Amino acid sequence: MVDKDITEKNLEALNDVFADIVNVLLFDGRPVIHEDELEPASEHSIFKADGKIHEQERDVSKFWKNGEIRISLLGLENQTKKDNNMPLRVISYDGAAYKQQLLDRAIKKKYPVITLVLYFGMRCWNKPKSLFDCFDVPEELKPFINDYKINVFEIAWLDEETISKFKSDFKIVAEFFHAKRINEEIKGSKEIIKHVDETLKLMSSLTGDDSFERVYNELNEKKKGGTNMDELLQRYVNKGKTQKAEDATIKLLKEGITPEVIAKCVDLPIERVLELQESILVKA
Repeated sequence: MVDKDITEKNLEALNDVFADIVNVLLFDGRPVIHEDELEPASEHSIFKADGKIHEQERDVSKFWKNGEIRISLLGLENQTKKDNNMPLRVISYDGAAYKQQLLDRAIKKKYPVITLVLYFGMRCWNKPKSLFDCFDVPEELKPFINDYKINVFEIAWLDEETISKFKSDFKIVAEFFHAKRINEEIKGSKEIIKHVDETLKLMSSLTGDDSFERVYNELNEKKKGGTNMDELLQRYVNKGKTQKAEDATIKLLKEGITPEVIAKCVDLPIERVLELQESILVKA
């Protein structure tokens, strides 16, 4: 399976998707940021600890620019699991970005840094969202400590109104995770998927279900675009059913059940059952 971090970056690094995510989650869907105003930013920064130089890497980051002037540095961090240390991680990324501004003499005007944490888990994020949540702070010290807060967006928990505001392929991802969380049948729209490759790889990665990857491989062989979510889901469901039937067939063959009986029970062509039987014999 394709590495999860890479597939997340591939989709979100596309300017139309990146701008769409930020516009919906920060600006209620208003087109504040346009894709032609975004420029890739370095995702790597270094720090020194224990006398050694270490490197840390953001998932995706871009400069939002007005001509040659940088308005802000925007970063996306993807999480499939809850993390107790997320505020500490985010402040280290943001701090490194501010440090870079101090070191870069070519920068004429300083700019703010904003990080969005995209959480794809099925359970609510109940982990720290600020520095004060990470440790016990004595009341006497609180007036002197800045409580650094992070922006966590729980994709599976977005409401339908918010999801409807997405205009890019990220809408497909949000719809899928929302439906999965509430155990509702996933309904595919007829909207054309613009970035088929990146979207299907991401779906396969985040779900841990290689049926999406098989669907991707099939579509990648036949066409580069033009598919929609409805077609995708039909292929996904059919692939899932076929895989379950084949898994059951292999189990029954190993138990000595005849191919003819198995074909009727699992609703597979007898030819496919015989192929699976032959593969078992070859491996034996």
